[in-house]
Amino acid sequence: MSEHDKIALVTGASRGLGAALAESLAGRGWHVLAVARTTGALEELDDRIRKAGGAATLAPMDVGQPQAMVQLAQAVLGRWGGLDLWAHCAIHAAPLSPAGHIDAKDFQKSVDLNVVATRGLIQLFEPLLRARKGGALFFDDPRAGQKFFGSYGATKAAQIALAKSWQAENESIGPRVAIAEPAPMPTALRARFFPGEDRARLTPCKAEAERILAALL
Repeated sequence: MSEHDKIALVTGASRGLGAALAESLAGRGWHVLAVARTTGALEELDDRIRKAGGAATLAPMDVGQPQAMVQLAQAVLGRWGGLDLWAHCAIHAAPLSPAGHIDAKDFQKSVDLNVVATRGLIQLFEPLLRARKGGALFFDDPRAGQKFFGSYGATKAAQIALAKSWQAENESIGPRVAIAEPAPMPTALRARFFPGEDRARLTPCKAEAERILAALL
């Protein structure tokens, strides 16, 4: 690959919208750095990307592990000198529960991944994005205040609030920060929230990834 190729980092790339974005970006000629915990799913993603003529680098890592993310940022800097795009799809979706019965461990995991880890990733990736005049992409799912969504809704709202502050702070100096609100898609996450839903009526992840990228790029 050339040093002039576009470099996209997708966190949470193993399935759902993250995987669809990775495939769509690779199909547009970008080199995709795919990050997720599930090695097998990443390898399947890589197979699909290569079969379509694209290129990817797999990073089976947990975005909730700070030292691993420091190593990732250092590797990106050393190999590519920065990033053209960071798409943040990694999320912890705790089981639905009445607010008075939210499991403490599940809630802490939601806070750690959806909020604390996001703050750390912003700090690490901001200089990488500025180095190549790149941008970041977040995905809103406005469940805050809905019944039984206390854990997911609160921490997702906090993540987006953080992203909006970052967006406003860097409007003039970069990196560019975009926040999309995807249409309902037939993802594993949504199936956990809405079991028994008619998934045929939902927007395919690939179509939604193409729509979001067309608007962004």
